[in-house]
Amino acid sequence: MRHFSYLTDDEREGLFAVPPGEVGPATPRGMLALALGATLYSPGTRPTLDADAARAATVGATSVVWCLEDAIPHAAVTDAEANIVAALRRIDRRAAAGEQPPLPLLFVRVRSAEQIRSIALAAGPALTWLTGFSLPKATGDTLAPMLAAIAEVGSATGQPLYGMPILETADLAWRETRADALAALSAVVDEHRESVLCLRVGGTDLSGLFGLRRDRDTTIWDVAVVRDCLADVVNRFTRGGDQVVTGAVWEHIPGPRLFKPQLRSTPFSDQHEGGLRQRMIAGDLDGLIREVTLDKANGVLGKTVIHPAHVSVVNALLTVSRSEYDDALEILTARGRGGIAVSTNGRMNEIGPHALWAELISRRAAVYGVVADEAALVDLLSTGQRRLAEVFAGGEAQRA
Repeated sequence: MRHFSYLTDDEREGLFAVPPGEVGPATPRGMLALALGATLYSPGTRPTLDADAARAATVGATSVVWCLEDAIPHAAVTDAEANIVAALRRIDRRAAAGEQPPLPLLFVRVRSAEQIRSIALAAGPALTWLTGFSLPKATGDTLAPMLAAIAEVGSATGQPLYGMPILETADLAWRETRADALAALSAVVDEHRESVLCLRVGGTDLSGLFGLRRDRDTTIWDVAVVRDCLADVVNRFTRGGDQVVTGAVWEHIPGPRLFKPQLRSTPFSDQHEGGLRQRMIAGDLDGLIREVTLDKANGVLGKTVIHPAHVSVVNALLTVSRSEYDDALEILTARGRGGIAVSTNGRMNEIGPHALWAELISRRAAVYGVVADEAALVDLLSTGQRRLAEVFAGGEAQRA
């Protein structure tokens, strides 16, 4: 599996100075966490989960979560669990017959440690098609048994199986309890380090605790009480580049708007892609672009999305620019001797302070590639939207 797999060889060669690398379930944990990109959520009640996942892969999705928690009614949990197990078994049968199309990394959002064991028991050998589980409303107390269940089930399958804790509880939201809550979570994550793929942030739940909901013209970073919580999560878990924290869900599909568009016209006009800019604005993708840009600026990589149209946009924005890559190589080459290296891109590269930044850029480049220039990024966005239209021709892309 690689990002932007829908590109032809000629398109990939023209758009990338360094192409995206191959990733898969056996990829080392840190690189696999980076590769999640836009994670598409889908209710576990959908009758065509496996077909939906295969179709999502054709528009660039590299990770999909089937939800057994907030996305479905409480009364539907048992049926949804059986539905997910049936989807895994269908995948396993098609794979055995050599008929299974490529799939994203598959995860299930569960409610409890018992549900992890229940799914594993019911799925049997087909469980190997899961990369792991999303673990909602994680606290120090609830996370430990869920990660223990994942380790137990994973050891039985003989392949890596991961948990993705979702940080979205009141003890994290309230300032007076946040430090203790983060310390408790950190202790559990440290104990089960090899089972934790990344930490996800539940922006909807955190906002809801304050009776807030951002609109399509407001990023999660504009919501002050949630921004403060996100900053503390990043501070606690990404020191030294040790863990990946992924961004809050983008929960908007096209609708009326109050404020003017946030997507500047220059790069699109330079590429004669003004029509693309208008389509992205009409689809409310300009707000998503701004939020992902702010996510990256704050050390948050990857995002939960609810619509296939969001996938290629998020993943394109996680590519590395040529100037970033050149600076990172300059810094990494000079690492150990200190001092300053002059950037050809108008920036001062300080070898010591920028060393970790350069290492993280290098890792991201290995997964998402290095775009040739700004024009290539616009072309990559355009190609992704064209691919979406081709796959979902004849009807609007189904919301996950």
